[in-house]
Amino acid sequence: MDILGISSLTAYLKQHATKATRSTQTPRVLLSAYQCAPNGESVSQIGWHWYQRLANQVPTTLITHIRNRPALSAAGAPFGDSEIIYIDTEWFAGPLYRLASRLFPNSEHVTFMFSSIDAYLYDWYAVRLLRKRQRQGEDWDVVHVVTPVTPKLATRLHRLGKPVILGPWNGNMPTPKNFPDIMRKDSAWLFPLRNLAQIPQRLWGTLRHAHTVLIATQATLGGIPKAYWSRCLRVVENGVDLDSFQPAPYPPAPSVKHPLRIVYVGRLIPLKAVNLLLEAAARIRNDVPLQLDIIGTGPEQAAWQALATKLGLQAQINWYGRLSVHEVVQHLQHAHVLCLPSIRESGGAVLLEAMACARPVIALNFGGPAELVDDEVGRLLPADNADTVVTHLMSALTDVATQSDQWKQRGLTGRQRVEAWYSWDAKVAQGIALYQSIMTHPQ
Repeated sequence: MDILGISSLTAYLKQHATKATRSTQTPRVLLSAYQCAPNGESVSQIGWHWYQRLANQVPTTLITHIRNRPALSAAGAPFGDSEIIYIDTEWFAGPLYRLASRLFPNSEHVTFMFSSIDAYLYDWYAVRLLRKRQRQGEDWDVVHVVTPVTPKLATRLHRLGKPVILGPWNGNMPTPKNFPDIMRKDSAWLFPLRNLAQIPQRLWGTLRHAHTVLIATQATLGGIPKAYWSRCLRVVENGVDLDSFQPAPYPPAPSVKHPLRIVYVGRLIPLKAVNLLLEAAARIRNDVPLQLDIIGTGPEQAAWQALATKLGLQAQINWYGRLSVHEVVQHLQHAHVLCLPSIRESGGAVLLEAMACARPVIALNFGGPAELVDDEVGRLLPADNADTVVTHLMSALTDVATQSDQWKQRGLTGRQRVEAWYSWDAKVAQGIALYQSIMTHPQ
C-alpha cells in the first residue's frame, strides 16, 4: 500500500534489489537505539527486536542508553560478534524524568516530551565517541537510527559520513479536539511545544543528510517537508514475534456458560479511553454475558476502577496489572476479541499481537490503528466523540457475540496478514536487504 505516492519498502526492494546484491553484500551496521530493552515499553521493544535479529545475521554495533544495560545483559546481550556501546547521560536524564513525572503525573505523552530532551545530549556524546572510533580505524557501511520513533528526531550521526536510515518513524498525529475532557486530563495544551523539536532537526540537517526515511502512517508523512518525500519509504514501525504470539482455537460462541471475553492490553492513561469501553460494557451486559479483562497499569487505574464499581461491573471485570508476555498471550488466546478504544494511538502494536494470536480486533479509526485494521481482521469505529464511540462499541461488541463465526474468520485472516507483513523476522530481513541496496546504490 502506497501513501500519497510514496512506495512501500517492499515495493522499493522489489524494484532495486538483485539476487547478486543479496547474496554477496554483508553490511556492517551501526544501529542507534536510544530505547532498546526486551519486555520494556513498546518503543524499547522496537529497538530490541531490531538489535537481536540483526546481531545474529550481520556485523552489528549497537549504540544505546546506559539505562538499557541491565535488561540487555539479563537477556544475554551482546549476541554473536556484535558490540554494544552504552552512552551514559543518566546524571541528566534521571532527574529530568522524575521532575516531568511529578509535574505531569497523568500525562505520559507530556512526560516523555520533556524527558526526551536528554536524547539531544545522548546524540552529542554518541557522535563524539563514534568519530573517535572512526579515527582509530573502526567503520560501518550504514547507520540506522531506529529509536526514538518520533518524526521530531534530531540527530547528527550523518557526521560519520555514512548513509543514514531514519525510522521507521511514527507520529505527527493531530490532536483529537472532539474529546475535550480526555485531552484536558492529558495536558494536551502542552502538545504544541513538540514543534520546538523542529529547530534542532533543521539546524543539524537531520532530514537533509538522511539517505532514507522510513515512515509508518499518512500523518507521519504529512509532517515531513515535501522536499524530502522522495527519500521516504513506507513501513509500519511495529512487528510481532511469531514465536511468542501463537494462534489458538477460537473460544465457544458467547453464551451464559461462556461469556463474551473482551481483553484490553495497554497503559491506563487518559488517551487510552478505557472509560468508554467500561461504559459500553455496562450498557450491554444485560443482553450480552461478558467478561472484561484489563491488562496494564497507569495513573487512571484508580479512577477507572471506581467507575467500574459505579457502573456495577464488579462481577464482569478483572484488573490484572502488568503481566509477562507469556501471560498476555494466554489472555489473548482465551479472548473473543481485543478492544483498543484509544482516541490517539500513533502505533498499535497490541493490535498486531492480538491478530498474531488469531483474534479479531476493535479500534478507533484514527492514527496507527487506521493503517492496520479493516473489516477483514476486525472493525474500525468512527472517532466522532465520546458518546458515539460508546454507541459504536456497544454495536461492535454485540456483533461479536451474535456473529461469532464471522469474527472467528476475522481472527484467522489477521493471523495470515501478520505472518505475511508484520513479523519481526520479515521486517528485519527487509532492513538487511535495504542496507545491501544502499551499499550497491549509495546515492
